[in-house]
Amino acid sequence: MIYKLILTLRNLRYRSGKRSTEAPVPTLVFGNITVGGTGKTPHTELAIRRFLKLGRSDMAVLSLGYGRKTKGFRYVSVDDTPDKCGDEPLQVKRKFPIIPVAVAKDRVDACKRLCNPEGDEPAAGVIILDDAFQYRRLKPSACIVLTPYLRPVTKDKLLPWGRLRDLKKRLYDAQTIIVTKCPYELDEQEKADHAALLGFEGYDPATCTCTRKGVSYNLLFSRMVHCSPEPVFPNADRRYTYAERVVLFSGIADDTPLRDHLSDSRMIVAHLRFADHHRFRKSDVRRLMRLMRQNPTSVFITTEKDAQRLRQRGDIPAALQSRLFYIPIIADFLSQREEESFDQLLLQL
Repeated sequence: MIYKLILTLRNLRYRSGKRSTEAPVPTLVFGNITVGGTGKTPHTELAIRRFLKLGRSDMAVLSLGYGRKTKGFRYVSVDDTPDKCGDEPLQVKRKFPIIPVAVAKDRVDACKRLCNPEGDEPAAGVIILDDAFQYRRLKPSACIVLTPYLRPVTKDKLLPWGRLRDLKKRLYDAQTIIVTKCPYELDEQEKADHAALLGFEGYDPATCTCTRKGVSYNLLFSRMVHCSPEPVFPNADRRYTYAERVVLFSGIADDTPLRDHLSDSRMIVAHLRFADHHRFRKSDVRRLMRLMRQNPTSVFITTEKDAQRLRQRGDIPAALQSRLFYIPIIADFLSQREEESFDQLLLQL
């Protein structure tokens, strides 16, 4: 009740919009109401890919850089470590090296810097903000909230009894809602049923819109596509990718989709779960080495985000490096109509 009261008062403080500032250029905010596990970074990457396909490359990505040890505004380099910029911004930068990626706590000031950069970085014409829905000082041009298919926010509870970090009604402050981590196929009735579960009505599959209290919203459905294993280190032996036995380990909010994906075709002989953004220590390396000796024919698989943190450790033996792989994931919409609706949103920025 205390947490709910604090959130309610904070919401009232920013409701009028007078305490919020617009950036000099259009801004697209991705966020969620739950604690992690909704796919913000994969959807940020999806927006980058769609922008590039639409012929627009003057974008920049801005993140808090959770877990970094540095302070202030900082551009991310492909040669950085997670300690300098956080694992998720580093992942984005390494995937899209031509796109400026920055981290900062003060997102209002950071947007101004991205529009008027010092040095060789290009000026941003549009800024994508990863996980800034709760950053109320910035008034975004467009806001997208992600909610997981299997755990809709309307059926969840506030921390500590549930996984909600914000009020349920904040869902309706976004212009676009993306239901993430869906099954690979949903028919129109299933989408309409889920829209009703979220408190919407009149879901129109032709326009991917629905309404609530007379207000129209975009409602899109996306899935996570698991790609082929990629080496964490350059000296990895790709022959291990054909191994039928897997040691799975991860430090993310929810690795259930990855576990399910792997268990479809392989045997998971060990599964290590660490806290989200876990910093791998010497003891973790020793634990993995013990598992390697116990499972000499197994491949070791982790997530793309964990791979960024593993690379900064200089004490991982070559024998373990040779069998360390990660599974890249990409977010994709369930239908072409949803993809076109998303593109239309981007074209309006």
